[in-house]
Amino acid sequence: MASLLETAKNAGSFTKLLEAVEKSGLKPTLEQPGPFTLLAPTDEAFSKMPEDLRHNLLDNPAKLKRVVAYHVLFGDVRSDDLAQIDEAPTVEGSILAVDQKNGVHVNDALVTQTDILTDNGVIHVIDAVLMPALLAAERL
Repeated sequence: MASLLETAKNAGSFTKLLEAVEKSGLKPTLEQPGPFTLLAPTDEAFSKMPEDLRHNLLDNPAKLKRVVAYHVLFGDVRSDDLAQIDEAPTVEGSILAVDQKNGVHVNDALVTQTDILTDNGVIHVIDAVLMPALLAAERL
């Protein structure tokens, strides 16, 4: 079995996420044994972001690190777990809201694929890029 990052790379639909992980400096963290849960926005999810916001993030490693860390949960949180919780703490330090109405959502992102198992955790695919509340309020 491959690691979180190797699995994301092999999937081919997470190139922008992997670029963000690299630029944010979080790659060494996500290569550790974990386990971690990665809420992985697809390239399509990144393309839905306003272009100026996407470039602003990529040019600001400190903010990018917060955004990427907001997509990572400590531990192995599977779909069974997501179905039973209302919130989840992130590596960034903030809390994500989890809602099970009309599919599983984390904040406003729909979980489109669950339980992609890796050597150091699990990946759930989401259809939007998550923004910590403090950064969203700043409008970057």
